[in-house]
Amino acid sequence: MRSRERVTLALEHREPDRVPLDLGGSSVTGMHVSRVYALRQALNLDPPGTPVKVMEPFQMLGEIGPDLRKVLRVDVVRLAAPTTNFGFRFENWKPWRLFDGTPVLVPGGFNTRPNERGDILMYPEGDSTVPPSAMMPKGGFYFDAIAREQPLKDSNMNPQDNLEEYGMVSEDDLKHYRYETERLFNETDNAILAHFGGSSFGDIALIRGMRLKYPRGIRDPKEWYASHITRPDYVYRVFQKQSELAIANLARIHEVVGDRIAAVFVTGTDFGMQRGSIMSNSMYRKFYLPFHKAVNDWIHEHAPWKTFIHSCGSIEPLIREFIEARFDIINPIQTSAVNMDLRKLKEKYGHKLTFWGGGVDTQSTLPFGTPEQIRKEVRERIRVLGTGGGFVFSAIHNIQPEVPVQNILAIYEALHEHDNYPIG
Repeated sequence: MRSRERVTLALEHREPDRVPLDLGGSSVTGMHVSRVYALRQALNLDPPGTPVKVMEPFQMLGEIGPDLRKVLRVDVVRLAAPTTNFGFRFENWKPWRLFDGTPVLVPGGFNTRPNERGDILMYPEGDSTVPPSAMMPKGGFYFDAIAREQPLKDSNMNPQDNLEEYGMVSEDDLKHYRYETERLFNETDNAILAHFGGSSFGDIALIRGMRLKYPRGIRDPKEWYASHITRPDYVYRVFQKQSELAIANLARIHEVVGDRIAAVFVTGTDFGMQRGSIMSNSMYRKFYLPFHKAVNDWIHEHAPWKTFIHSCGSIEPLIREFIEARFDIINPIQTSAVNMDLRKLKEKYGHKLTFWGGGVDTQSTLPFGTPEQIRKEVRERIRVLGTGGGFVFSAIHNIQPEVPVQNILAIYEALHEHDNYPIG
């Protein structure tokens, strides 16, 4: 069975020939570039010292190239925006090294400077004449956003300040989406998971405006969450305008990419913590559900794309709301969080949602377990989630740095041994 058909059947809650696999199809189902390098070396795909491209510089995710996708039997490929979270484009690649010595390639706008402590500073649009927007701590593996919120005065606050990074998609970006969609559709057999951006309301990974040189509005995460109570009209108006822009952009993008997309990443806003949800159901229904539903309604009325929500943590109480908002896919299924038992989730919601993730616990089992423990967990996850379709295998969030490469190999060895339908 072809990869595209395999993923389509799974999204329709039917059983394909085997469980579909995603690695690198999104910014939350990828692998740190140091682990991609180690994996490629272990599989003898490159000579030692061959650098790996960084395809998401905030989290430092590595490129899952065609040769690696073929070896691992990956069924999904990512259609990404042409610019990074820092505002520079994926072009003019140049060499760089991680603190651990991993050789990588980064875009030309990846202009960094060390500070006096040896931390690495990153700049919006690669412009080192303005204050840095992120920092990789000395010895670290990825960047942390830097708070750059200006003093707030409620009398002068304008919701437009928190919309500065959003606008109508440019003609250059439309050309990029058209070209990349045609290339991925014609040159691969993978299902395309698209990231167009603009519809991830209140995403803390984005709220600080790392691409902006001088961000305005509410940019501190604590202040942002508090504003749901202290400035509810402001937050609502930000989301209202963002929703209008997102839908207008989706209409323009759909004209150039058509129906070749399997699924679209709508939101990566986290609503869960380790032991419970971040907010009440009533708060989600007030601030988020109307706009999630508006975006999803437009997609379902105009395209065959399935809609993808990512939220870490203990989110079981909110899943009914996600279904009402018309999401088709939920990720990452963080089983280490409270009330996230796979069997119960599959029984209660498996007929409504496709589980994209949950394949192996990246919080404990993958970094600290043995290869046999990982194989055992992968087998069990496939058996529970795979039955009846509605499952795309992926680890729970990105595979992190310093995970032993033999543990990573164990994931795919177990998957290839036990992914065939019918699943026993």
